[in-house]
Amino acid sequence: MSAEPADDREETPEGGLRRVARVVLLDPQDRVLLLHGHEPDDPSDDWWFTPGGGLEGDETREQAALRELLEETGITEVELGPVLWQRICAFSFAGQRWHQDEWYFLARTTQTVTAATALTDLERRSVAGARWWTCRELTEAHETVYPTKLAGLLRRVLDEGPPATPEILDTEIV
Repeated sequence: MSAEPADDREETPEGGLRRVARVVLLDPQDRVLLLHGHEPDDPSDDWWFTPGGGLEGDETREQAALRELLEETGITEVELGPVLWQRICAFSFAGQRWHQDEWYFLARTTQTVTAATALTDLERRSVAGARWWTCRELTEAHETVYPTKLAGLLRRVLDEGPPATPEILDTEIV
């Protein structure tokens, strides 16, 4: 589904909800960066998703967002903004069931060249690359994109600016 699951460095709190920080990274042309993921043993079962992942140790969501962005994209020149959206999701991935509490941070960068610098073994087997998307491309896409309705959510942010408080997205259970 929309995220890489925990590896042995990440922690899931008692109760099972994995705390996740995601980044809605925009370039100077307001394109959003998405990663192309797939089931490790089935590249035809694929989707696009925002960079991000689980918190490690006692790091904050902001720290996790920047760390994950660096590891997954190599991008370091980032202006991290407010939390846009929050959602709870559950999905099966790599033979396991995952339950996540995801926070989506707005961020901007002028650095558009990507190079994954520190992928986990599972990420190396399940992330096929990255691409910058315009809102129009997202709207017209036939691919699966997470979070669902990303095109409309992003269009609203670009037209109206970030919400005053994070918007709670519908729970997604796949």
